[in-house]
Amino acid sequence: MTRREALAGFLRFMAASPLLADRKYSELHDPIYSVANVFDMAKLAKKKLDPLAWDYIDEGSEDEVSLRDNRARFERLIIRPHFLENDVSKIDVSTKLFGKELPHPLFFCPTGGKNCVFPNGDQEVAYGAGVSNTMLIATGGIDKVIDSGKGPKIWWQFTTAAEFRTKNQMVDFARKLQDKGCTGISVTADIYHVSRRERSIHHKLVRRWCDAGGIPRDTKGELEHKPDEIVWTSGDFPAPRPFPTPAWDTVQRLREAASGMPVIVKGILTAEDTERAVKQGLSGVVVSNHGARQLDHVGSTIEALPECVQAAGGKIPVLIDGGFRRGTDVFKALALGASAVGIGRPYLWGLGAFGQRGVARVIELLRAELGVDMGMAGVAKISQIDRSFVRIRQ
Repeated sequence: MTRREALAGFLRFMAASPLLADRKYSELHDPIYSVANVFDMAKLAKKKLDPLAWDYIDEGSEDEVSLRDNRARFERLIIRPHFLENDVSKIDVSTKLFGKELPHPLFFCPTGGKNCVFPNGDQEVAYGAGVSNTMLIATGGIDKVIDSGKGPKIWWQFTTAAEFRTKNQMVDFARKLQDKGCTGISVTADIYHVSRRERSIHHKLVRRWCDAGGIPRDTKGELEHKPDEIVWTSGDFPAPRPFPTPAWDTVQRLREAASGMPVIVKGILTAEDTERAVKQGLSGVVVSNHGARQLDHVGSTIEALPECVQAAGGKIPVLIDGGFRRGTDVFKALALGASAVGIGRPYLWGLGAFGQRGVARVIELLRAELGVDMGMAGVAKISQIDRSFVRIRQ
């Protein structure tokens, strides 16, 4: 090879190098592009947020064992790359879920208390979902965003199903959602009792603060409690509810009333409950421990995923959330059979750091990581990822 041929080859190599795909230096003056990963976003959010607000979104319940498990158990999963089997010159992270084309397998989980993180938090997240073209399970308060046409193209509505007393109520609920362009209904099944979140108990947090205007402080920075406000306390035995909590037949009636609109159940952790969801004719399940904020000591969701996928038997899609922070985390879940992966805290970190721009940036980071990880593992499409790409370290 002559020197000229060697130089030409080097230039061709550099032209294909990912180093030249990075942003221009002038763009990096915007601090949002100095965020290398979602952990960086968390650090920025923590600096900006009130300490009580940070603990509210960061905490788990009781001993926070499941909170730690959600992250730690990813380290037991080892990626097994398969080289030279697929052409990885072009990476495609798009997928299909419930008959809808998604540009990536990530979705935004429902979260409460966004106003402790950013003013009009629900709306900001909906705008961020629209910019990043990400599926959103909304808790409410996004009608204005949907009407503007700038919200997510695919969005689901959160419910606990506890508000329904009759089938007519379910029909009206589903009809109004369909009129708004809603894609489906997500029933969260693990929040019928208030959990013990001990950071908030120590802070004497008033739960409604995070649903209203945020943490109230006076000019000296002291918390402002009103005499009649109900603070988060310990030692309270669960009070009787005025109505029975929903059961499987409640969710089945909702599915029947939804007139073809998909209905999924979120909060599933066992094969038995997955099998029941299939039997009841539900459209799918979300393997979730509520971000480890409800019952503690239930293990991580990535541990529960394989048995739920096996129980579903390919009849319904199995989604998952809980502790996802990296593209490799998402890759591992897809390899274990998940159809899509939800995130909660990461987009709240983006919201706290930069508002709707931060929400969209979190998706940009995770989507890019997943694409790079897929290419280096030897796959170019989501459909090429299977169980052979991961093993469990004993």
